[in-house]
Amino acid sequence: MTFTIWQALLVGLWAAFCFAGQIWGIYTNRALFIAFGVGIILGDLRTAVIFGATAELAFMGFGVGPGGSTPPNPLGPGIVGTIMAISMDKLSPSAALTLSYPFAIIVPFVITFIFTINSSSMETAKKAIMEGKYRKYKWLSNLTLYGFMIFAFIFGFAATESTSALRAFIKIIPQWLMNGLTVAGGLLPAVGFALILSTMVKKEYIPAIILGYVCVAYLQMPVIGLAFVGAVIAFNNYFNGKKSSKDNDSDQGGNDGGIEDGI
Repeated sequence: MTFTIWQALLVGLWAAFCFAGQIWGIYTNRALFIAFGVGIILGDLRTAVIFGATAELAFMGFGVGPGGSTPPNPLGPGIVGTIMAISMDKLSPSAALTLSYPFAIIVPFVITFIFTINSSSMETAKKAIMEGKYRKYKWLSNLTLYGFMIFAFIFGFAATESTSALRAFIKIIPQWLMNGLTVAGGLLPAVGFALILSTMVKKEYIPAIILGYVCVAYLQMPVIGLAFVGAVIAFNNYFNGKKSSKDNDSDQGGNDGGIEDGI
């Protein structure tokens, strides 16, 4: 399967919009969302969504950067992995995720580079606004956003135009190695969730983890059913937590003679 120059341009524009969402804070830079748009542009929405859901499961954990570290970025797999999954018939979504994962490591280096070269622009922007040059100030203040969008456009355009090279690269991979990559890709979502649990797990959540395991392992419950069970637990914790908080406030008010003026 080959793609036209117009499809490459549209993928580039879509990548720029999605990557800019990381600055705007609108969560468009997610693997599933990126893959959804790429699938519409390249004419295979089903394959794109299946791959996007596989990658999204992995990046639920990888998207959390412990401490000051920069986590892998979903732009790489969202663009390159989706193009691989669509353009190569026998490539599974798990293998496409594994093969495209190095791009998730490269993108954070580019982000750091853009932040570094724009680090001195804030002083110039401050000088511009002191002089009343508001247009120059606006342009300087958005340099990082422009850098993100230019990089993402070039990345999406080049990835789409490099489909033949990607296909040739994958064809030289032996089948035994491809099987290993498929297994590794299937494990990535589990690794992602393990990373989440390593930072978020508390003893209060252990019953929910056991309940989820029982639902999947013994009751053969599908993912949608498991999501409803999780929603029930979340609502129960939310409403009972609010009720307990109100009861505690009432008890403290009764013991201390009430709260007036926040004292």
